[in-house]
Amino acid sequence: MLDETTVSDELDWSVADKKRAAFEIVSDAMADAEVEGIEHEIVVQAALFAVFTDLVACYGEDAVAELAEKLPNRLRNGEFTLDRSLQ
Repeated sequence: MLDETTVSDELDWSVADKKRAAFEIVSDAMADAEVEGIEHEIVVQAALFAVFTDLVACYGEDAVAELAEKLPNRLRNGEFTLDRSLQ
């Protein structure tokens, strides 16, 4: 559950819908903070801190550290790029 690098064909679509909705809620909250005058970089850093503290509380430091070790490759592979052009 902590490291979902691939989406199975058997994925329950209601879970996928919930993840999409949660992403939109979080994105909207970040945009609201910026409208309130908080700089984008500060909002992003606070969101990242909140995510890591919640992950550590749920899964523990070792599991989150293992996840974090995989992030560079996942980033380079475009897993977190929303507007990516495929060539």
